[in-house]
Amino acid sequence: MAEERAYTVSELTALIRGTLETAFPGLLVEGEISNCRPASSGHLYFTLKDREAVIQTVMFRGRLRTVNFEPRDGMLVRVRGNISVYPQRGNYQIICEEMELAGTGNILAMLEQRKRKLAAEGLFDTDRKRPLPRFPGTVGVVSSPTGAAVRDILNILGRRAAGLHVIILPTLVQGDGAAEGITARIEQANRWNLADVLIVGRGGGSLEDLLPFSEERVVRAVAASGIPVVSAVGHEIDWALCDYAADLRAPTPSAAAEMVSENREAVLLSIQEKTEELGRIIRTKIERIRLLAKPFSLEDLEYRFRGILQPRLLRFDDAKEELLAALMDKVAVLGDRVRLARRGLEAASPLSILERGFSVTLNCRTGKVVRRAAEVRPGDRLSIRPLEGLIAAVAEEEL
Repeated sequence: MAEERAYTVSELTALIRGTLETAFPGLLVEGEISNCRPASSGHLYFTLKDREAVIQTVMFRGRLRTVNFEPRDGMLVRVRGNISVYPQRGNYQIICEEMELAGTGNILAMLEQRKRKLAAEGLFDTDRKRPLPRFPGTVGVVSSPTGAAVRDILNILGRRAAGLHVIILPTLVQGDGAAEGITARIEQANRWNLADVLIVGRGGGSLEDLLPFSEERVVRAVAASGIPVVSAVGHEIDWALCDYAADLRAPTPSAAAEMVSENREAVLLSIQEKTEELGRIIRTKIERIRLLAKPFSLEDLEYRFRGILQPRLLRFDDAKEELLAALMDKVAVLGDRVRLARRGLEAASPLSILERGFSVTLNCRTGKVVRRAAEVRPGDRLSIRPLEGLIAAVAEEEL
């Protein structure tokens, strides 16, 4: 028997590596993610499997940034990459260059097209968003009445806001008729004003399961709702188009319940803390005022007040005296003028002349005062008025 050539392990591995890596360039593989292990370096290590086989897969950090979802166990994905052999361990793996959810390529393209259309109509504009009421009286929940999402919402609302009214608006949340049911319940809540805020959503699921919440009729109903809407579709990494039209997006239904129910105990505690803080501030200011006022006794304040007031009082008294003196001088001057005027009037008065022995003669014929003898004819009747009484006379002849 001829002696056969024996390969070293390295040689055999090199042959296998050359064969695999050149024979399967850029292959496309579909499988379920398992044993997903993000590394501290940023690379992602996981296994792709189906019912009969598994294959190790790695996606390096630079390529992982192009993935628009968070890979996790149980996801059905489609990866594109190359086969690589790792000689040190003697195994092979796929070096993943691209990754997408299996069967979702067409769906994602459709959703992106619908998103652009609705955004162009302004349904996602931020100025349409309204704040949620801080203390709503009634919360409406549009979801499946048997789903875990409703149970989580009721538990959280019961714990955080006991006494808050909750109205369940039951509807299918996936499959045929789900979009129609969701739309009808939103419109019903608005038509009858059933709640102060609406939670619209469901628990997690595949992209196909969440499609009803991306239907155009549902998105338009959310945008047109007069009641503020919180969209709570799926888990944190899930999304639907109604998230963009809602007034607020919650990562989970439980988070939505927390958003619409302000913790009353926390509010009361906050009020108590602020009351105590305000009291401390007021007491501190009062104590500071007391310290500032402590050096000033009543006697000292009176003395300081008098020291400020006394000079002004003296100036007021001096001004008063000066004013009175000026007024007295003015009165004296005016008195002298009055007396002089009186004397002049008295001197010019006819009565004063009559008192000195003079009289006034009136010619009765002419009715005029006789100033000259030539004004009187013989026989004219005359009326002579001395100081007192009246004398009648007749002119005889001119002398």
